[in-house]
Amino acid sequence: MPRTDTLLADERLAAAGARLGRGLVKDAVQAVQQRIRSGELAPPDAVDAVLSVLPATASSLRPVLNATGVLVHTNLGRSPLSEVAVEAMVAAAGTTDVELDLLSGRRGPRGAGAIDALLAAVPAAGAAIVVNNCAAALALVATALGQDRELVIARGELVEIGDGFRIPELLAATGARLREVGTTNRVTLEDYRDAVHDETGAVLKVHPSNFVVRGFTRSVPVHELAGALGPDGVPLVADVGSGLLRPHPLLPDEPDLQSTLAAGADLVLASGDKLLGGPQAGLVLGRADLVARLRRHPLYRALRVDKTTLAALEATLRGPLPPVQQMLAADVETLRERARAIVARLGAAGVDASVVDAEARVGGGGAPEHPLPSAAVSLPASFAEPLRQGEPPVVGYLDDGRTLLDLRSLPPSSDEALAAAVLAVAAR
Repeated sequence: MPRTDTLLADERLAAAGARLGRGLVKDAVQAVQQRIRSGELAPPDAVDAVLSVLPATASSLRPVLNATGVLVHTNLGRSPLSEVAVEAMVAAAGTTDVELDLLSGRRGPRGAGAIDALLAAVPAAGAAIVVNNCAAALALVATALGQDRELVIARGELVEIGDGFRIPELLAATGARLREVGTTNRVTLEDYRDAVHDETGAVLKVHPSNFVVRGFTRSVPVHELAGALGPDGVPLVADVGSGLLRPHPLLPDEPDLQSTLAAGADLVLASGDKLLGGPQAGLVLGRADLVARLRRHPLYRALRVDKTTLAALEATLRGPLPPVQQMLAADVETLRERARAIVARLGAAGVDASVVDAEARVGGGGAPEHPLPSAAVSLPASFAEPLRQGEPPVVGYLDDGRTLLDLRSLPPSSDEALAAAVLAVAAR
């Protein structure tokens, strides 16, 4: 049995320890020693065995090939960042001028570059702040505007946003009192008017995102509600969810930041890591006086984002189209050509693979009624689990007894890795 200190002193493992940390490498050494004790591994193979199980980084998070066809997959970290956003995060990871004016040597405004980029992208907004996610943005607004006051909201918009988190419970936790108006399927302008009084802190509009109510329904659009409340009345706050900056032809029912503000909303809230394609963040844009009120609130300090998020957000807004926008704009015939090339390579190796048409989804609660035409590589069902557990992990989905790998949610640069992963499973 090779000694622990002897293995750790090996040149290759010492280099790995300097990169990953001695403790992590030592754990891997001890696991390999146990395999030697059980007779599974020969002692001369110990170093190679340790190297084979060491992770690429000191983090337990692993890069995954998203072949689910869901562009904004919450379980897979939502939107992948663009290369310029990753570079910006790396640059910001060290010592930066996040709150220092280098010209004067005095403290400067935090995240001014990201805010300027956000306002340039949404010119209808007078000011903006960034917090750590959209739920935090809603909690901050509810606390600053609605604590010990009433927040008016339609019953049909008291939604659950995932993992058991519910909008009414989040709002009630801020100390606001909820004034529900209308019914589950219908609400009118008169319902809102009757509910607004001296104790009203704000009127909320929450986009239902991941569900649709059909049939005998009615809702009040932002422009009608804004007109009824008036320019100096109770603030109208719209949570549009997905972070779409402007209208998109493939998503006709998805609200966007620019149009919602232009329609008369005083504040809009959205996520940064969905259709915007940036890092996890909660965006608040709108009237300068209301944004200033939120910025001065003590809770804002607890919810603000770090320097790397600010850097990634600014780079996403100023840089080229982020991956999620490229996926959204992908040409279906191009997706089929990619699938045919992969299938040809797999077929040459004897793998049972074919090209099939598929339906992708925006995901993240966005555009639930607007599937996106796509193309997928079809494999036997037995491939799903070993692909998911391979290196790199490939996550597809099962449909009609086959494993489908949808290419709309995967950048073209990953096609080679996808084919190699399938061939590795086939070889086993």
